[in-house]
Amino acid sequence: MAKYLAQIVVMGVQVVGRAFARALRQEYAASQAAAQARGRSGQQSAAASSISGMSLQEAQQILNISTLSPEEIQKNYEHLFKANEKSVGGSFYLQSKVVRAKERLDEELNIQKQEQNQQSQQNPET
Repeated sequence: MAKYLAQIVVMGVQVVGRAFARALRQEYAASQAAAQARGRSGQQSAAASSISGMSLQEAQQILNISTLSPEEIQKNYEHLFKANEKSVGGSFYLQSKVVRAKERLDEELNIQKQEQNQQSQQNPET
């Protein structure tokens, strides 16, 4: 009886393991395809996220920004930075999050600018 129970448990673990491995391979293939679709700028953006420790989406959420316009970023940054000053009862933690978010968004703007420069150099208009 115990032998059959052990065989059932082993078979169950094997089935779950195979399903997990298959799902993992599919997810890896999907992420590779998405990375290739993003191209070079996606790799730079991912590197910037890794270095700063903050994703682009998280930075946009912190500064309450929907589009990457330098004016809107600066306006929201200044407001949130002043609102979180220690002298007005703010938090250094939140203030540092605001600074990191602005740094991340500035880095993304630089990446986009570089990409545009490279495209204009590759496709010069005559």
